[in-house]
Amino acid sequence: MKTRTRRLLKLLVPCAVASAAALALLQPPGPAGGCALTPGERALAALKNREEAPRPEDFDPRVTLAALLEAGDDRARWSEKRAAAVEAYVVAVSEAGVEAANCFWPTRRDIHVDLGRTPDAPPTARLVTEVTPRWRDGVASRGLDWSAEALRRSLVGRRCRVEGWLLFDRQHAEESENIAPGRAGNWRGTAWEIHPVTAITVLE
Repeated sequence: MKTRTRRLLKLLVPCAVASAAALALLQPPGPAGGCALTPGERALAALKNREEAPRPEDFDPRVTLAALLEAGDDRARWSEKRAAAVEAYVVAVSEAGVEAANCFWPTRRDIHVDLGRTPDAPPTARLVTEVTPRWRDGVASRGLDWSAEALRRSLVGRRCRVEGWLLFDRQHAEESENIAPGRAGNWRGTAWEIHPVTAITVLE
């Protein structure tokens, strides 16, 4: 009986330790690669979850809203190693769905801040920028509220400067006007994003 108990403990203890470790990893904010399953998805999640602010030399001065929305296949137009600062009108603010980058936590979702040349730009003429839970937590420690409700109330319809890292969201490339021009259901001008957003300044 004692032998059987010892064998059972040898099986259960490692399982309990592994389960505890897994649960710890899944607690917010979770690993940089999120809960993505493939190496490619983890690499994309790690880019989305960058926590360091870009340095002045990281910004690509060629990046403007007009350059980002310029027609044509833009997969190789920009670099994910660079950052951008874009001045435009905030057209809409909305919560994204749950995703692997945020370990599918329903309370930790990215927030889309859509930018356009005009306050009423249609979806296919917008740049999607994204505020991540990590950056939302970070600015909260400085007394800033980057919740969806607060950003919607303070930004929509106003001209702003949005800064952050460039990211090509390949998961939505075929839903962008630049990659699939004229496709029914396109909801963005380009698959390039500012993601994560690291600074927001209201200009007017």
